[in-house]
Amino acid sequence: MSKTSRLLAGVAGSLAVCMVAGAQQPAVPGPASTIAGAMEMQLRAVEGQFVPAAEAMPEEKYSFAPTGGNFAGVRTFALEVKHVATANFVFYSAILGQDPPAGVTAAGAGNGPDDLQTKDQIVKYLKDSFALGHKALATLTPDNAVAPLAKPPLSFLNTRLALATFLLWHASDHYGQMVEYLRMNGIVPPSSQGQPPANPTAKKD
Repeated sequence: MSKTSRLLAGVAGSLAVCMVAGAQQPAVPGPASTIAGAMEMQLRAVEGQFVPAAEAMPEEKYSFAPTGGNFAGVRTFALEVKHVATANFVFYSAILGQDPPAGVTAAGAGNGPDDLQTKDQIVKYLKDSFALGHKALATLTPDNAVAPLAKPPLSFLNTRLALATFLLWHASDHYGQMVEYLRMNGIVPPSSQGQPPANPTAKKD
């Protein structure tokens, strides 16, 4: 197989994983040619990777954070999940024009309520935050997507579309960190399981 063929096969495999994961998520509210539909498709892809990654880490490893190298002060795996869920709650609530749940704030480190400690509690918090995201994105229209918000949670994210796109890359950023934490604990991220090698010439240890 040529290098180009392997590349195309890898891309097709990645898309298939996203499609399978997305098939288990809420239906797209309208065609992808609408703002709401296009953003919903993106959220389903992000959620389809992020939630399984959160579920893949054993509970006893939720307190894991790297210790070697320059990792002083980094979030634990639990805090990575809680941080993304907290941002979801705060910013998707802003898109809907409502307050986030009591005790949920992006102030400071934005790591979510301290009373969420177990894996089950944290994963539920995460799933609930994505459920709010689907509800929020379904409200996007050409008329309101770029209309300035009266009270944006951050001054430079002052429209619904800005908040929606920010949340997608924010979750993806932290997903990348979680993938590293999983692999450091000998766990292949669910979205990578069954995929062909991305570097087939690399030697195995």
